[in-house]
Amino acid sequence: MLRRVHSRCPHVWGYLGVQAQRAGLLLVHRQPPALTRPESKYHMLARHRQQWLLVSPVTAAPAGTRGVGMLVARIVRGLLKIRYLLIGGTLAGGYSIQKSYEDFKKGLPDVGWLHGILPSTEAVDAFRGNMIKFKDKFRDSFSAFEFDAKTKELYGDKMGEFREWFQQRLDDAIKASEAGRAPGDPEPGDDSSALGAAPAVALAFTRPQSTAEDTDKTKQENEALRQKLDALQRELAEVQLKYQRELERVERDNKELRKRLLLRATETVAHRKIKKSLIDMYSEVLDELSDYDSSYSTADHLPRVVVVGDQSSGKTSVLEMIARARIFPRGAGEMMTRAPVKVTLSEGPYHIAQFKDSSREFDLGSEADLKELRKEVELRMLNSVRGGKTVSQEVISMTVRGPGLPRMVLVDLPGVISTETVEMAADTRRAISTMSESHMANPNAIILCIQDGSIDAERSNVTELVSRMDPTGKRTIFVLTKVDLAEENLANPDRIRKILSGKLFPMKALGYFAVVTGRGNKDDSIDEIRNYEEQFFQKSKLFRSGVMSSAQCTTRNLSLAVSDRFWKMVRETVEQQADAFKATRFNLETEWKNNFPGQRELDRDELFEKARGEVLDEVVNLSMVSPKQWEEALNRKLWEKMATYVFEKVYLPAAQSGSAGTFNTTVDIKLKQWADDSLPRRCVQIGWETLEEEFKYVCTMPPAIQDAKIHWVMRRAKFMSRSERRKDHEPLFDPVKHAAVEEALRDHDWEQRAVEQLRVIQLNTLEDRAVHDKRQWDAAVAFLEQSIKDKMQTTDEMLAEMAGPGLWERWLHWRSATPEHRRRAAVRAELERTLHADHDHPPQLGYDEIMAIRNNVKTSCGLEVDSELIRDTWRPVYRRFFLRRALARAYDCRKAFWLYHQAVSESECDCNDVVLFWRIQQMMRATANTLRQQIVNREARRLEKRVKEVLEDWSVDEEKKRSLLTGRRVSLAEELKRVRQVQERLEEFINALQNEK
Repeated sequence: MLRRVHSRCPHVWGYLGVQAQRAGLLLVHRQPPALTRPESKYHMLARHRQQWLLVSPVTAAPAGTRGVGMLVARIVRGLLKIRYLLIGGTLAGGYSIQKSYEDFKKGLPDVGWLHGILPSTEAVDAFRGNMIKFKDKFRDSFSAFEFDAKTKELYGDKMGEFREWFQQRLDDAIKASEAGRAPGDPEPGDDSSALGAAPAVALAFTRPQSTAEDTDKTKQENEALRQKLDALQRELAEVQLKYQRELERVERDNKELRKRLLLRATETVAHRKIKKSLIDMYSEVLDELSDYDSSYSTADHLPRVVVVGDQSSGKTSVLEMIARARIFPRGAGEMMTRAPVKVTLSEGPYHIAQFKDSSREFDLGSEADLKELRKEVELRMLNSVRGGKTVSQEVISMTVRGPGLPRMVLVDLPGVISTETVEMAADTRRAISTMSESHMANPNAIILCIQDGSIDAERSNVTELVSRMDPTGKRTIFVLTKVDLAEENLANPDRIRKILSGKLFPMKALGYFAVVTGRGNKDDSIDEIRNYEEQFFQKSKLFRSGVMSSAQCTTRNLSLAVSDRFWKMVRETVEQQADAFKATRFNLETEWKNNFPGQRELDRDELFEKARGEVLDEVVNLSMVSPKQWEEALNRKLWEKMATYVFEKVYLPAAQSGSAGTFNTTVDIKLKQWADDSLPRRCVQIGWETLEEEFKYVCTMPPAIQDAKIHWVMRRAKFMSRSERRKDHEPLFDPVKHAAVEEALRDHDWEQRAVEQLRVIQLNTLEDRAVHDKRQWDAAVAFLEQSIKDKMQTTDEMLAEMAGPGLWERWLHWRSATPEHRRRAAVRAELERTLHADHDHPPQLGYDEIMAIRNNVKTSCGLEVDSELIRDTWRPVYRRFFLRRALARAYDCRKAFWLYHQAVSESECDCNDVVLFWRIQQMMRATANTLRQQIVNREARRLEKRVKEVLEDWSVDEEKKRSLLTGRRVSLAEELKRVRQVQERLEEFINALQNEK
């Protein structure tokens, strides 16, 4: 007791110690164990008091009775104080615990939102009461259940017998349950029963009898009931199929009526534009989005039905059954679908098919048109595959119209394969998987998963792909094809039950359907396949045994379910897609205003039309070139090309003849051969080159001209690209202009008859040797002098290159001569000394002269030279020497016209070379005049026409326009145009959709 007081109330213990000291008592105190936590000031005071307690007996006077009583009273009073301390501690601890609990409650998450989801207790009780009432009402009204008149007329007797039998068995079961036994069981006291008082079951016909006689009787009754049940199931299936046929007949009648109404409406509003159907408008939106490519990542998330499946699983046949026409090519186990095919199903008065980019309509009721349609689809698929690939990403779009067709958009994809054959590209399997994933990645696409029911489920490739793209199955519809083959081959029908209930494959789906898409004969029509499908399900054991329900059978139910789901998703998502494109349009318009302010938003087609107009306007500039300018250009070009031939083949050989008569004879022969052989064709080629050069100057930009005179360049600068000199010049159009001009010039050919005409003119001109007046003589002399000077300049440059740098170049440009240069310079000096010694030296060097030159070079310069080097150096040295003499004769002939006109002897007037160059000059003038007339009258117009044809061809070539018109301005305008078109079509479709609602 004291120890407890000491541990809990040390101040009380100290008080007791003081009192005991006064009373002379000895209190032994054990030191408490040391505390691990720091002591407070209060505990330190209590321990200080304990130190001075009496630890040894003291001598005291005996206490009286009153002292002991007071001690006990004080001890009791101290103990009574303890309860107040305990009560206070309890209250404080309770308050602390309550506060901690409140803090814990505040830290918990708010779950008030569950009240809006979970039903209240009152709602649960009300639902339970309603279910009990429904049960009682159903039990009471079973006896009053009546069939419709048609069914009652056909099966009234049998239904009545079945009702009486079922009521009797139900009454027997109730009585047996009240008596504690099943109907047909022996009495409780009967020893023949081994079961005794076993509890009864609710329905007697489900429990076996105890005795052999009762067992046989029950078996017979059960067999009879089973036969009746089978008969009822067969009759029920027949009734359902009969009702379905009646419904189809009504649909056909309705289709015929709709066709008549559509035809009447077409005849009524033939003069007005026919309003597009809702699905056609939606299909146009998808077509716009199929080519859309934007850097703003506005993806196409509009719904469409994506048909995927393993190869040869029957997916194309399912699509044909929905479209009610065999529109796709067929193959025996080989890949036929090589590209995505978008099929838009729409209503119309006639059953027709039409491609997006074609105006031809194929009559699907005609076998010939169907054959052509399948061939066209196959050709388009083969043409879309390029670069050695097996499949293509290019979408083939077509529309199928007909009375009563379900309105939706389906995309048929190539079948998924597991092995690549040797005829396929190496990446075919991956390409098909990537293509399928890209189409299924659309979060609003309805996936129509086609599974072949005639093969083992474990061999399926598409189910894994679909389950990966749509793990929740919220947009997947599973279709089991070839159920007729599955019924024949499968020994366990429970597998089909598991497939159609979604328990066999790991994938999930919105619905499961079983269809029959053919009998294995590719020539069967759609009507024959549908009749076969109805007959199969009418006789199918799987349908009768309840493996599949009637709502899961036939392609008709499948198409209705897919169409309903398609339009539901369209109504849920189309406005979101419109909002996304509206935001994209705002971003693009903002970028255009910031980067291209004050400019029109012209797309690629509009820019090309503008560029074409400018090119055609500038082609007209070719007619602004005057005849004088044409002839000057042609004369310059002709002499540039003829000068070498005239000097090397005509003038030099004739001048080396030695006499005037031989000179003229040689000149006549050379000129005649030249005119008959290559001169006319060469002149036509020169005329074509001149036309090309002028056309490029006038229409586009001037090419670089080397070695041209300043006055010529300045004159040509007047006809430089007029568009590039204008203030409103558009550099964006330059590639179009250059490419159009190059293409036109490449395809343009000069008329061949111009060669013959030019040959006659040139022969007649060259035969004239008489210079008629002084003006012509002076022009010929000037032409000869200028030609000789140009040739001498070329020869001097050649000699300078052979001899190397001279003294001035060595000191000024720090250039040095090579040993080859020194040898040639020494040989040149010796050759020049030889020519100065003999002014009438012939054009060739003799052997003795060559040896003499070699010895002189070796003696004077100490250099060894060979004979070939001497001959190579001799040609330009002799030509320079000859040209100097010819130039001196030309100077002498300036005033020799009177002598020439008086026909004095050639020794007094040696001016035959002037006459030669006058004849050539006259031929050139006549040739230039003829070519100018040909250009102005014929070739320029033909070239202008060719430019128009080239631009016209390019106007419909999107690839060409895309390669010529590039840049952010063009691409941004294209995106703006496409986004506006898509947004407008979406808004138009949304308005029509709301009106239809």
